[in-house]
Amino acid sequence: MDAITKIRNRARQDLKTVILPEYYDKRVIEAVKIIEKEGLAKPLLFTKEMVDPKEKDRYIGMYYEMHKAKDVSLDDVKKLFEDTLYYAAMMTREGKVDGLVAGAAHTTPDMARAAIRCLGVNDRITIVSSCFIMGVPNSPYGDEGTFVFADCGIIPEPNARQLACIALSVSEMAGKVLGMNPRIAFLSYSTKGSARTKVAERISDALRQLKEMAPDLLADGELQVDSAIVPEVAKIKYPDSPVGGRANCLIFPNLEAGNIGYKLVQRLGNARAVGPLFLGLNKPASDLSRGCLVEDVVDCVAVTAIRAQ
Repeated sequence: MDAITKIRNRARQDLKTVILPEYYDKRVIEAVKIIEKEGLAKPLLFTKEMVDPKEKDRYIGMYYEMHKAKDVSLDDVKKLFEDTLYYAAMMTREGKVDGLVAGAAHTTPDMARAAIRCLGVNDRITIVSSCFIMGVPNSPYGDEGTFVFADCGIIPEPNARQLACIALSVSEMAGKVLGMNPRIAFLSYSTKGSARTKVAERISDALRQLKEMAPDLLADGELQVDSAIVPEVAKIKYPDSPVGGRANCLIFPNLEAGNIGYKLVQRLGNARAVGPLFLGLNKPASDLSRGCLVEDVVDCVAVTAIRAQ
């Protein structure tokens, strides 16, 4: 069973309400019809007519109180809430809906700001990052072609602590959404000291910190990608790796590598890329690429619904 089928089946088990504030986007409108038809979630296509003026004023006041120390003016906040995105995010914060999906008509920075400022950062994870679920057809690697790639959208140059937190967030998401036994690989252009660089030292430190956070988690690094996912190469380059060339969760050293990596696999490998899925928030939220297809919206809603279960 491929990753998308698994996701959709899991979403149906306990229907959750997911709000989509980009009511004017044709892809989102079509996706809502499919979600309802297939029974994947309870999608709420949230329009401006649904805004309660009293609730809007309350949300504006609440948001202003939360962020006024950051030199945010009340007029600035009022402008933000002219868009249904922030109203929807505050509804998600309060539990009036179970999750948030947007980004078809908003940039990732805009979507990330709304999600982080309205939903808040999980105290245990301490950072917000993002990941993609990648389904690679006819691939023997990962979990029958299923991988999780991170971070591909938020943190430009993660330090060791941030890399460890990204890996922990990914492992928990992979287990819940995919039923996957996560096998983490911190990627680099060297394998276990074949090149002595500051990046390798940072990854080694990240692995150490991850082991302190989650001692039982299967993880290794730094690893070249072939050492991480190809067992035959792992036996040659690093036969003692606990991951053994069977990694299914790939942690990239920086945002450039992560973004380039997922797009190469998506386009050249004809892979399905579900995401970016935000990690480390208090409530589940997913971004959409502005170039997304209808099926991408459907799958992001299904994943968000599972994370809310």
